[in-house]
Amino acid sequence: MTLQSIAELLRSQGFQAITTNEVGRKGEEDPQQLEYAIARQCTIITYNRLDFEKLAQQYFADHQTHHEIVITVQHLPHKIIELLLNILNDFTADEMINQIIYI
Repeated sequence: MTLQSIAELLRSQGFQAITTNEVGRKGEEDPQQLEYAIARQCTIITYNRLDFEKLAQQYFADHQTHHEIVITVQHLPHKIIELLLNILNDFTADEMINQIIYI
């Protein structure tokens, strides 16, 4: 299961979704990935719990704002989509700022 398939499923539900591969950012360091997402007001979906928890803590300590970070474990794509759709339908963009959500 790849994040590409998750992005495709999100797009099929009418949401905007891109992957690091699609925008030529594969291999970029995590801080640069987060900066890219912040500049575009995007949520990051990642399997990389440890690094992104540290980044979020650093942003909080530095009084910086990020948009939501969603940390997931390897579920079936349809399960991840179900959980993501619950989040996307239950929270406004403003409510997602500086949040870390685990699914």
